[in-house]
Amino acid sequence: MKENEVILRLENIVKVFPGVIALDNISLEIRKGEIHAICGENGAGKSTLMKIITGAYTCTSGKIYFQDKEVKFSSTKQSEELGISMIYQEFNLIPHLTVGENIFLGRQPVNKMGFVDWNKLYSDAKVLLSRVGLNIDPKKLIKDISVAETQMVEIAKCLSVNSKVIIMDEPTAALSDEEIKKFFSIIKKLTEEDISIIYITHRLEEIFELTDRVTVFRDGKFIKEMKTSTTNHDELVSLMVGKNITHLYPKRDYQKKDVVFQVKKINNSQVKNADFELYRGEILGIYGLLGSGNISLSKSIYGFYEALQGEIYLEGNKVNINKPSEAIKNGISLVSDDRKNEGLILIRNIRENISLASLGELEKNKVLDLNKEKKMVYEEVEKLNIKLSSIEQIVGNLSGGNQQKVVFAKILETKPKILILDEPTRGVDVGAKAEIYQIMDQLTQKDISIILVSTDLPELIGMSDRVLVMREGAIVKELNKEQATQKAVLSYAVGGINNEEI
Repeated sequence: MKENEVILRLENIVKVFPGVIALDNISLEIRKGEIHAICGENGAGKSTLMKIITGAYTCTSGKIYFQDKEVKFSSTKQSEELGISMIYQEFNLIPHLTVGENIFLGRQPVNKMGFVDWNKLYSDAKVLLSRVGLNIDPKKLIKDISVAETQMVEIAKCLSVNSKVIIMDEPTAALSDEEIKKFFSIIKKLTEEDISIIYITHRLEEIFELTDRVTVFRDGKFIKEMKTSTTNHDELVSLMVGKNITHLYPKRDYQKKDVVFQVKKINNSQVKNADFELYRGEILGIYGLLGSGNISLSKSIYGFYEALQGEIYLEGNKVNINKPSEAIKNGISLVSDDRKNEGLILIRNIRENISLASLGELEKNKVLDLNKEKKMVYEEVEKLNIKLSSIEQIVGNLSGGNQQKVVFAKILETKPKILILDEPTRGVDVGAKAEIYQIMDQLTQKDISIILVSTDLPELIGMSDRVLVMREGAIVKELNKEQATQKAVLSYAVGGINNEEI
């Protein structure tokens, strides 16, 4: 990082939407070759500011300077041509085009005849891919490469337009630990070429491992900017939420009760001979690396995947579950790890999303009782502290944390006995995480049992009363609360570690 050489400067940025001040007098400096973290709760203004930097929005007032010259963007193309690119959490690549076609989409090299020069396109793509450490055929279709490879293609696309500033929004959300390490090494190499990275993440450990400086926003306002090395986890959390969160995870003193749920010899193409018991009011954590079968196991139990071999018992009675509706009927509900595709209908309002899974309970003479529906929705909104302007607000316009609470509200209205949570806090801020953990703890006090599937090790260990570790589709170890350290859980997950070495 070049300590004093500023490449991008924002002065007194204000953005007003009808009735809402989204950004209130924000100033920010990005230096050449640095990795600068932007953090804050969902709704803090991070996304709005990034959209202003990239030209997707225009600011109501304020000034932007790029390489000491004032600039005004009216489109993302203008900012990209100047050297500012953004990689979104949801990839913007076209699955049925090749890697090379995606990198140069809209900017394909042409020959003297005016036709696309495919040889140059693919040879140039190969060079760009090598810069990001990716050794794949640029003629491969995007749909045929991994998520980690797709992420690198996004970076290669930024390099193809000679980006000097690259904004990355939750870039590691779908990557494994090993893939994250490789990703970090590529980012550090980019900074050696004087490329600046604006890094947005809810994973605070990544901020301390990777970034040079960090800026905190809260409620659309600038709170503080500092060198990452001069702050710590507790200070960052306090700055983000505006108060001290001394205990992120509720203190649990779970006393084992009766068995409420049993899985016996469950098998399908992704799960091998899964056996486990779940106790009443317990939080049972399931951990595994990418491809371990942990998500597959949870969704198989829920009837989301193919028919199972094996047996499932609920309160001592054998149940057959071949589809989600049968699971819900038996008191088993699931919060998906993919809320945008499997948990919510983003273009519908909050009221419709919350009542969606319990419409049968809201009927009167086969007609939806709107008054009963609204009463139920308002109760969930208050109980889960969902921040909204109206229950008629489109759910896709909510912050990530509030979207996740809407998913919880919908599922809780099914009155589950068993609640399966797949990555329940993925993509939500630390304040919303703390609230979700409190909700989980309160549910278990009502004797609801929870299966928590999470790749966030601190979360898994902080919330679980017991942990199952999966590898290659099989449960390889059960650990009690005292045994479930990060080292132990990860050691069993990667395999090849003897008990006495832990």
